[in-house]
Amino acid sequence: MSKIAVVLSGCGVYDGAEIHEAVCTLLALHRAGHEAVCLAPDREQLHVIDHLKGEEMEERRNVLTEAARIARGKISDIAEADPGAVDAVMLPGGFGAAKNLCTFAVEGPDCSVDPGVQNYLTKAKELAKPIAALCIAPALLAKVFGSEVQLTIGNDGDTAAAIEALGAVHVNKPIGEIVVDEANRIVTSPCYMYDATISEIADSAEKVVAVLTEWLS
Repeated sequence: MSKIAVVLSGCGVYDGAEIHEAVCTLLALHRAGHEAVCLAPDREQLHVIDHLKGEEMEERRNVLTEAARIARGKISDIAEADPGAVDAVMLPGGFGAAKNLCTFAVEGPDCSVDPGVQNYLTKAKELAKPIAALCIAPALLAKVFGSEVQLTIGNDGDTAAAIEALGAVHVNKPIGEIVVDEANRIVTSPCYMYDATISEIADSAEKVVAVLTEWLS
């Protein structure tokens, strides 16, 4: 059984990890015979959004504490985790990937990356661990790895341009398709960058996990 790190960014599409993508990721990994190891940075969220009204709330929340809701409490601080202890890494999307794991949502190509996340991903790639990302999370990989990677966030022109400004190669893909960067062992899928159904998200997660499984076999 392979161990796959699942890097979460909170809980909720507008200010954390996209819950459908996160759960479909965990389900696809389990069905493929892998063990998910959930991680998140122990830091304050950029902000908190009322998911009913779509408005910012006057409160503060912790990324790790919120991500623990999805992980049912079984989660660790990514800054203290060893990428050598897992076989691959997978990042669900949601705005938290671009707000809490990095600041791409507000600063675009000039964004910064959470130090623990930066260190974990950099070391994982140095160890030749396969890496997967869904939805907007590939933008984080573009920031961390730059010109070394080929990926997709779908076909959003502005986001694709920002990713290419980081030196990465963006490939337009429709919902349900993936981009496989064989040279770097990175696989990405656009998921909720489109107006997708939960079934399409599940199918995308399974396709991505299938590639990870092949690489790890």
